[in-house]
Amino acid sequence: MTIPVSAADWIVINTELILVGTAMIVLLLDAFNRRISDRISPWITLVGVVGGLVSLGFLWGQEYTGFAGMLVIDSFSVLVKMAILFGTGLAVLLSVDYLRREELAQGEYYGLLLLSTVGMLLLTSSANLIMIFLSLEMLSIALYVLTGYARMRPRSQEAGMKYFLLGSFSAAILVYGVALIYGALGTVDLAGVAEALTAPGILSNPVLLAGAGLVLVGLGFKVAAVPFQMWTPDVYEGAPSPVTAFMSVSTKAAAFAALTRVLVFAFSDLSGVWMAVIWAIAALTMIFGNLVAIAQNNIKRMLAYSSIAHAGYILVAVASANQLGIQSIPFYLIAYTFMNIGAWAVVTVITRKGEEGVGLSDYTGLFWRNPLLAVSMGLFMFSLAGIPPTAGFTAKIYLFMAAVNANLIGLLIVAVVTTIISAYFYLRVTVIMFMHRPSEVSAVHVPIAAYVAIIIAVVATLWLFLFPNSTQAFTEAVWRMGL
Repeated sequence: MTIPVSAADWIVINTELILVGTAMIVLLLDAFNRRISDRISPWITLVGVVGGLVSLGFLWGQEYTGFAGMLVIDSFSVLVKMAILFGTGLAVLLSVDYLRREELAQGEYYGLLLLSTVGMLLLTSSANLIMIFLSLEMLSIALYVLTGYARMRPRSQEAGMKYFLLGSFSAAILVYGVALIYGALGTVDLAGVAEALTAPGILSNPVLLAGAGLVLVGLGFKVAAVPFQMWTPDVYEGAPSPVTAFMSVSTKAAAFAALTRVLVFAFSDLSGVWMAVIWAIAALTMIFGNLVAIAQNNIKRMLAYSSIAHAGYILVAVASANQLGIQSIPFYLIAYTFMNIGAWAVVTVITRKGEEGVGLSDYTGLFWRNPLLAVSMGLFMFSLAGIPPTAGFTAKIYLFMAAVNANLIGLLIVAVVTTIISAYFYLRVTVIMFMHRPSEVSAVHVPIAAYVAIIIAVVATLWLFLFPNSTQAFTEAVWRMGL
């Protein structure tokens, strides 16, 4: 049996093909000449990422369906893919000097990074539950290896094993949920699911409800929402810092894209059920993430709980399920990409060989040791807290407006109160950097590649506050195209 492949099929995956080709080049170069590979692999990877961004530019405003409806290209997927690729590119810049410092092989690292990115891009375009599962597995398998990449460090090994075991359980739960949905509706296509839910009496089918719940659990694990967040602090702390930076933004963006498609598009007729569940999960995630972050003296663990809290904020937009809410999701993901990976860039620079130097005390008097680094970190902390003039402020305003329009006043109150609470641990870092003098003033060396990443993140964080319409204009097309 021959399965025909049309031009639309290739268009849908053209960005993924660019990255796969780049990954193959990097891996082959590493196999034949490791010395040359270590020097040029990061730059080849960056070329591939830029090529992927350019290809997405040509797809803007277009709508394609490929591979029998399993993959789609629309404004929503293009925007989220841009956020993922920005995260990948910045992670590559952070990795250049980090891998040399830690004496880790580079070629296979960048190959795994690219292949994980391909899985994320496919997940963003997935319009089929089976495709969602396959994409999740592709991105996860590469991430399991990257998490334990610093194999000489026990914490990295532990993080990789924990992520693998818990990720395997979540994948099993997800695929079981998909099986139940197929058993109840006879389809795993998201459009087919949406159509099947219009049948009389189907919404009360317990098999369907169980399947939807299990799929939510599987995706909830990837976005690190409570109560599926247990892996996040240990994995974020143990993984190499550039990998954590990449994971914290790109994985979250892809998983939220899939979650939005599944809930808002496929299960729209079940909104009366899942909106209440998402309301509760969002509230618990914001409360837990922000409260536990207060007690952290390790900045990697603090940022891990911060990541959990921000997942809760994005879930506010998902729970809103209105025009402004859906528009605000890609905007928040783009803003979060730059401000969060910028913070991780500073952490990567401050961290010494062997992942030493991640305590808050290591940031004492950073302003006197490297003013530019301290000002940049202060800006990222302000943005994560949602304080103007930063992208984080604008992104949260959009989320809060969406909650108001959806009459989610209780959830809005939780979001506002937890945002105020978060200011404590974010501003604590700023106080330590600017108001505590170090016992000895020793300059902090910042590699050129890391400097570039930090400057890009700073500019983007300010730009999205000063000119939010430059991105928001794009997100308006998301609603018009109906995901």
